[in-house]
Amino acid sequence: MTLVQLEYLLAVDTHRHFATAAEHCFVTQPTLSMQLQKLEEELGVQVFDRSRVPVRPTEVGKEVIAQARIVVAEAKKIKEIVQSQRQELSGELRIGIIPTLAPYLIPLFVTSFMAKYPDVRLVVQELLTEEIVQKLNYELLDVGLLVTPLDDKSIKELPLFYEAFVAYINPQHPLASSETIGPEQLDLDELWVLSEGHCFRSQVLNICNRGGSATPTGLFDYKSGSLETLKRIVETQRGLTLLPELSVLDMPEEKQSLVHTFREPQPQREVSLVVHRSYLKKRLIEALQQEIVAAIPAHIRNRKKEKVVGVREV
Repeated sequence: MTLVQLEYLLAVDTHRHFATAAEHCFVTQPTLSMQLQKLEEELGVQVFDRSRVPVRPTEVGKEVIAQARIVVAEAKKIKEIVQSQRQELSGELRIGIIPTLAPYLIPLFVTSFMAKYPDVRLVVQELLTEEIVQKLNYELLDVGLLVTPLDDKSIKELPLFYEAFVAYINPQHPLASSETIGPEQLDLDELWVLSEGHCFRSQVLNICNRGGSATPTGLFDYKSGSLETLKRIVETQRGLTLLPELSVLDMPEEKQSLVHTFREPQPQREVSLVVHRSYLKKRLIEALQQEIVAAIPAHIRNRKKEKVVGVREV
Protein backbone atom coordinates (compact mmCIF):
# COMPACT_ATOMS: atom_id res chain seq x y z
CA MET A 1 0.00 0.00 0.00
CA THR A 2 1.41 3.38 -1.01
CA LEU A 3 0.39 7.01 -0.62
CA VAL A 4 0.09 7.25 -4.40
CA GLN A 5 -2.45 4.41 -4.41
CA LEU A 6 -4.43 6.13 -1.66
CA GLU A 7 -4.40 9.41 -3.60
CA TYR A 8 -5.75 7.57 -6.67
CA LEU A 9 -8.40 6.03 -4.44
CA LEU A 10 -9.51 9.44 -3.20
CA ALA A 11 -9.52 10.86 -6.71
CA VAL A 12 -11.92 8.16 -7.91
CA ASP A 13 -14.16 8.72 -4.89
CA THR A 14 -14.19 12.47 -5.55
CA HIS A 15 -14.90 12.34 -9.29
CA ARG A 16 -16.75 8.99 -9.42
CA HIS A 17 -15.19 8.34 -12.83
CA PHE A 18 -11.89 6.56 -13.54
CA ALA A 19 -10.94 8.60 -16.61
CA THR A 20 -11.64 11.93 -14.88
CA ALA A 21 -9.76 10.82 -11.77
CA ALA A 22 -6.76 9.80 -13.88
CA GLU A 23 -6.80 13.15 -15.64
CA HIS A 24 -6.71 15.02 -12.33
CA CYS A 25 -3.87 12.78 -11.11
CA PHE A 26 -1.91 13.38 -14.34
CA VAL A 27 -1.68 9.67 -15.17
CA THR A 28 -3.29 7.41 -17.75
CA GLN A 29 -6.48 5.57 -16.87
CA PRO A 30 -4.82 2.11 -17.23
CA THR A 31 -2.12 3.18 -14.75
CA LEU A 32 -4.67 4.40 -12.21
CA SER A 33 -6.89 1.33 -12.64
CA MET A 34 -3.93 -1.04 -12.28
CA GLN A 35 -2.77 0.61 -9.05
CA LEU A 36 -6.27 0.49 -7.55
CA GLN A 37 -6.62 -3.15 -8.53
CA LYS A 38 -3.32 -3.91 -6.76
CA LEU A 39 -4.56 -2.07 -3.68
CA GLU A 40 -7.84 -4.00 -3.65
CA GLU A 41 -5.96 -7.30 -4.05
CA GLU A 42 -3.67 -6.38 -1.14
CA LEU A 43 -6.64 -5.45 1.06
CA GLY A 44 -8.69 -8.41 -0.05
CA VAL A 45 -11.81 -6.30 -0.60
CA GLN A 46 -13.49 -4.48 -3.47
CA VAL A 47 -13.43 -0.75 -2.74
CA PHE A 48 -15.51 0.37 -5.73
CA ASP A 49 -18.59 -1.07 -7.38
CA ARG A 50 -17.61 -0.78 -11.02
CA SER A 51 -20.95 -2.09 -12.29
CA ARG A 52 -22.67 1.20 -11.45
CA VAL A 53 -22.49 4.49 -13.31
CA PRO A 54 -21.20 6.69 -11.83
CA VAL A 55 -18.86 4.35 -9.96
CA ARG A 56 -19.57 4.21 -6.23
CA PRO A 57 -17.78 2.83 -3.17
CA THR A 58 -18.91 -0.43 -1.64
CA GLU A 59 -19.94 -0.42 2.02
CA VAL A 60 -16.50 -1.53 3.18
CA GLY A 61 -15.02 0.82 0.59
CA LYS A 62 -16.60 3.80 2.33
CA GLU A 63 -14.71 2.94 5.51
CA VAL A 64 -11.45 2.39 3.62
CA ILE A 65 -11.84 5.75 1.85
CA ALA A 66 -12.58 7.59 5.10
CA GLN A 67 -9.38 6.22 6.64
CA ALA A 68 -7.43 6.94 3.45
CA ARG A 69 -8.42 10.61 3.67
CA ILE A 70 -7.00 10.76 7.19
CA VAL A 71 -3.75 9.05 6.16
CA VAL A 72 -3.19 11.30 3.12
CA ALA A 73 -4.02 14.44 5.11
CA GLU A 74 -1.58 13.49 7.87
CA ALA A 75 1.14 12.81 5.29
CA LYS A 76 0.62 16.27 3.78
CA LYS A 77 1.11 17.81 7.21
CA ILE A 78 4.77 16.74 7.07
CA LYS A 79 5.29 19.16 4.17
CA GLU A 80 3.47 21.85 6.14
CA ILE A 81 5.85 21.41 9.06
CA VAL A 82 8.76 22.13 6.75
CA GLN A 83 7.00 25.05 5.05
CA SER A 84 6.06 26.59 8.40
CA GLN A 85 9.74 27.23 9.07
CA ARG A 86 9.81 29.71 6.21
CA GLN A 87 8.98 33.34 6.95
CA GLU A 88 6.91 34.04 3.83
CA LEU A 89 3.56 32.45 3.09
CA SER A 90 3.08 31.00 -0.39
CA GLY A 91 0.95 28.56 -2.32
CA GLU A 92 -2.69 28.37 -3.34
CA LEU A 93 -5.69 28.93 -1.08
CA ARG A 94 -9.03 27.68 -2.43
CA ILE A 95 -11.96 29.52 -0.87
CA GLY A 96 -15.69 28.83 -1.16
CA ILE A 97 -18.06 31.67 -0.21
CA ILE A 98 -21.85 31.93 -0.20
CA PRO A 99 -23.55 34.44 -2.56
CA THR A 100 -25.00 36.59 0.23
CA LEU A 101 -21.48 37.25 1.56
CA ALA A 102 -19.31 37.34 -1.56
CA PRO A 103 -20.06 40.79 -3.07
CA TYR A 104 -19.91 42.56 0.28
CA LEU A 105 -17.13 40.76 2.19
CA ILE A 106 -14.53 39.98 -0.49
CA PRO A 107 -13.90 43.64 -1.48
CA LEU A 108 -13.18 44.48 2.17
CA PHE A 109 -10.16 42.19 2.55
CA VAL A 110 -8.91 40.83 -0.78
CA THR A 111 -6.78 43.82 -1.82
CA SER A 112 -4.96 44.10 1.51
CA PHE A 113 -4.50 40.32 1.74
CA MET A 114 -2.92 40.11 -1.72
CA ALA A 115 -0.68 43.07 -0.99
CA LYS A 116 0.51 41.54 2.28
CA TYR A 117 0.95 38.02 0.85
CA PRO A 118 1.99 38.44 -2.81
CA ASP A 119 3.10 34.80 -3.13
CA VAL A 120 -0.33 33.42 -2.22
CA ARG A 121 -2.75 32.68 -5.04
CA LEU A 122 -6.40 33.06 -4.02
CA VAL A 123 -8.92 30.91 -5.90
CA VAL A 124 -12.47 31.92 -4.93
CA GLN A 125 -15.70 30.13 -5.84
CA GLU A 126 -19.19 31.42 -5.10
CA LEU A 127 -21.22 28.41 -3.93
CA LEU A 128 -24.19 27.45 -1.78
CA THR A 129 -23.55 26.18 1.74
CA GLU A 130 -24.13 22.51 0.94
CA GLU A 131 -21.75 22.71 -2.01
CA ILE A 132 -19.03 24.26 0.14
CA VAL A 133 -19.31 21.57 2.81
CA GLN A 134 -19.22 18.83 0.18
CA LYS A 135 -16.13 20.30 -1.51
CA LEU A 136 -14.39 20.64 1.86
CA ASN A 137 -15.05 16.96 2.54
CA TYR A 138 -13.63 16.01 -0.86
CA GLU A 139 -10.63 18.35 -0.39
CA LEU A 140 -11.64 20.45 -3.40
CA LEU A 141 -11.66 23.55 -1.17
CA ASP A 142 -9.34 24.56 1.66
CA VAL A 143 -11.73 26.85 3.52
CA GLY A 144 -15.30 28.12 3.36
CA LEU A 145 -16.82 31.48 4.25
CA LEU A 146 -20.42 30.97 5.25
CA VAL A 147 -23.05 31.30 7.94
CA THR A 148 -23.12 29.02 10.98
CA PRO A 149 -23.84 27.06 13.12
CA LEU A 150 -24.32 24.06 10.83
CA ASP A 151 -24.00 21.22 13.38
CA ASP A 152 -21.93 19.16 10.93
CA LYS A 153 -19.41 16.88 12.65
CA SER A 154 -17.17 16.73 9.56
CA ILE A 155 -16.26 20.41 9.75
CA LYS A 156 -14.81 22.91 12.19
CA GLU A 157 -16.36 26.37 12.53
CA LEU A 158 -14.26 29.45 13.31
CA PRO A 159 -16.64 32.39 13.98
CA LEU A 160 -15.46 35.74 12.57
CA PHE A 161 -18.20 38.26 13.37
CA TYR A 162 -21.91 38.76 14.01
CA GLU A 163 -23.82 40.65 11.33
CA ALA A 164 -27.22 42.19 12.00
CA PHE A 165 -30.25 41.78 9.75
CA VAL A 166 -31.95 44.94 8.48
CA ALA A 167 -35.25 45.50 6.69
CA TYR A 168 -35.35 47.18 3.28
CA ILE A 169 -38.81 48.74 2.90
CA ASN A 170 -40.57 50.44 0.01
CA PRO A 171 -41.43 54.11 0.91
CA GLN A 172 -45.15 53.44 0.34
CA HIS A 173 -45.26 50.55 2.81
CA PRO A 174 -46.92 51.21 6.21
CA LEU A 175 -43.72 50.20 8.04
CA ALA A 176 -41.71 52.84 6.16
CA SER A 177 -42.60 55.40 8.83
CA SER A 178 -41.12 53.23 11.61
CA GLU A 179 -37.51 53.92 12.53
CA THR A 180 -37.13 50.43 14.04
CA ILE A 181 -39.28 47.34 13.61
CA GLY A 182 -39.94 43.99 15.28
CA PRO A 183 -40.21 40.50 13.74
CA GLU A 184 -43.90 40.35 14.68
CA GLN A 185 -44.60 43.21 12.26
CA LEU A 186 -43.37 41.28 9.21
CA ASP A 187 -45.99 39.91 6.85
CA LEU A 188 -44.80 37.05 4.63
CA ASP A 189 -47.33 38.05 1.98
CA GLU A 190 -45.34 41.26 1.44
CA LEU A 191 -41.87 39.79 1.79
CA TRP A 192 -39.49 39.14 -1.11
CA VAL A 193 -37.09 36.25 -0.43
CA LEU A 194 -34.26 34.32 -2.03
CA SER A 195 -34.87 30.99 -3.77
CA GLU A 196 -34.53 27.66 -1.96
CA GLY A 197 -31.01 26.48 -1.24
CA HIS A 198 -29.83 29.81 0.17
CA CYS A 199 -29.25 29.71 3.92
CA PHE A 200 -30.22 33.40 4.06
CA ARG A 201 -33.73 32.46 2.91
CA SER A 202 -34.04 29.99 5.80
CA GLN A 203 -32.89 32.60 8.28
CA VAL A 204 -35.41 35.15 6.97
CA LEU A 205 -38.23 32.62 7.36
CA ASN A 206 -37.03 31.80 10.86
CA ILE A 207 -37.14 35.48 11.83
CA CYS A 208 -40.71 35.73 10.53
CA ASN A 209 -41.82 32.52 12.22
CA ARG A 210 -40.53 33.80 15.53
CA GLY A 211 -42.74 36.81 15.00
CA GLY A 212 -45.80 34.59 14.73
CA SER A 213 -46.55 35.34 11.07
CA ALA A 214 -49.11 33.32 9.15
CA THR A 215 -48.42 30.74 6.43
CA PRO A 216 -46.86 32.56 3.44
CA THR A 217 -48.92 33.15 0.29
CA GLY A 218 -49.10 35.75 -2.49
CA LEU A 219 -45.83 37.59 -3.17
CA PHE A 220 -43.95 35.04 -1.12
CA ASP A 221 -44.14 32.79 -4.19
CA TYR A 222 -41.65 34.99 -6.03
CA LYS A 223 -38.08 33.81 -5.44
CA SER A 224 -34.81 35.43 -6.46
CA GLY A 225 -31.19 34.27 -6.42
CA SER A 226 -29.75 37.73 -5.78
CA LEU A 227 -30.02 40.20 -2.91
CA GLU A 228 -29.38 43.02 -5.36
CA THR A 229 -32.42 41.92 -7.37
CA LEU A 230 -34.54 41.95 -4.21
CA LYS A 231 -33.39 45.50 -3.49
CA ARG A 232 -34.45 46.68 -6.94
CA ILE A 233 -37.85 45.01 -6.65
CA VAL A 234 -38.52 46.71 -3.33
CA GLU A 235 -37.43 50.07 -4.75
CA THR A 236 -39.58 49.87 -7.89
CA GLN A 237 -42.56 47.75 -6.85
CA ARG A 238 -43.74 47.37 -3.28
CA GLY A 239 -43.26 45.27 -0.16
CA LEU A 240 -40.02 44.69 1.72
CA THR A 241 -37.10 42.33 2.08
CA LEU A 242 -34.49 41.53 4.72
CA LEU A 243 -30.81 42.11 4.05
CA PRO A 244 -27.48 41.46 5.79
CA GLU A 245 -25.87 44.53 7.31
CA LEU A 246 -22.79 44.49 5.08
CA SER A 247 -24.98 44.82 1.98
CA VAL A 248 -26.18 48.31 2.96
CA LEU A 249 -22.96 49.87 4.31
CA ASP A 250 -22.07 51.72 1.10
CA MET A 251 -25.61 52.38 -0.04
CA PRO A 252 -26.20 55.82 -1.67
CA GLU A 253 -27.60 58.42 0.69
CA GLU A 254 -30.89 58.68 -1.21
CA LYS A 255 -31.60 55.01 -0.48
CA GLN A 256 -30.59 55.02 3.19
CA SER A 257 -34.16 55.92 4.17
CA LEU A 258 -35.29 52.48 2.95
CA VAL A 259 -33.07 50.76 5.52
CA HIS A 260 -34.71 50.03 8.87
CA THR A 261 -33.08 48.32 11.84
CA PHE A 262 -34.70 45.82 14.18
CA ARG A 263 -35.37 46.59 17.80
CA GLU A 264 -32.85 45.20 20.29
CA PRO A 265 -31.82 42.48 20.52
CA GLN A 266 -31.34 42.60 16.77
CA PRO A 267 -31.43 39.27 14.89
CA GLN A 268 -27.92 38.33 13.78
CA ARG A 269 -26.17 35.89 11.52
CA GLU A 270 -22.89 34.28 12.58
CA VAL A 271 -20.29 34.51 9.80
CA SER A 272 -17.51 31.95 10.07
CA LEU A 273 -14.52 30.39 8.41
CA VAL A 274 -15.26 26.70 7.98
CA VAL A 275 -12.64 24.00 7.47
CA HIS A 276 -12.54 20.22 7.41
CA ARG A 277 -11.73 18.63 10.77
CA SER A 278 -8.34 17.46 9.44
CA TYR A 279 -7.65 20.66 7.51
CA LEU A 280 -4.30 21.70 6.06
CA LYS A 281 -2.72 25.09 5.20
CA LYS A 282 -3.24 26.30 8.76
CA ARG A 283 -0.91 29.29 8.50
CA LEU A 284 -2.60 30.50 5.32
CA ILE A 285 -6.04 30.12 6.88
CA GLU A 286 -4.95 31.92 10.05
CA ALA A 287 -3.63 34.78 7.91
CA LEU A 288 -6.94 34.92 6.03
CA GLN A 289 -8.88 34.95 9.30
CA GLN A 290 -6.82 37.82 10.71
CA GLU A 291 -7.13 39.87 7.52
CA ILE A 292 -10.91 39.47 7.35
CA VAL A 293 -11.46 40.42 10.98
CA ALA A 294 -9.22 43.48 10.63
CA ALA A 295 -11.16 44.63 7.54
CA ILE A 296 -14.63 44.41 9.12
CA PRO A 297 -16.09 47.74 10.34
CA ALA A 298 -15.42 48.18 14.05
CA HIS A 299 -19.09 48.28 15.10
CA ILE A 300 -19.62 44.86 13.50
CA ARG A 301 -16.28 43.40 14.60
CA ASN A 302 -16.97 44.34 18.24
CA ARG A 303 -20.59 43.18 18.31
CA LYS A 304 -21.31 40.46 20.86
CA LYS A 305 -23.19 37.28 20.10
CA GLU A 306 -26.81 37.73 21.13
CA LYS A 307 -29.69 36.61 18.90
CA VAL A 308 -28.19 34.36 16.22
CA VAL A 309 -30.82 33.14 13.75
CA GLY A 310 -30.71 29.47 12.78
CA VAL A 311 -29.50 28.49 9.33
CA ARG A 312 -32.07 25.71 8.96
CA GLU A 313 -35.80 26.36 8.63
CA VAL A 314 -37.85 25.67 11.76
